[in-house]
Amino acid sequence: MRILYLLFPFFLLLLQGAAGSYNSCRRRGGFCTFGHCRFSDRIIASCPRFHQCCRR
Repeated sequence: MRILYLLFPFFLLLLQGAAGSYNSCRRRGGFCTFGHCRFSDRIIASCPRFHQCCRR
């Protein structure tokens, strides 16, 4: 049962990394912006911490 307490932070770190990253957004040809994309841009992925990956 004690192993679960040790594995829980590890799984949280894995989920955080799977949410998106700035590098993966740039590889797709986009940029990260806070909140929503501008009118002419579209969402192609997600970036960490409430950012969206947008592309023109």
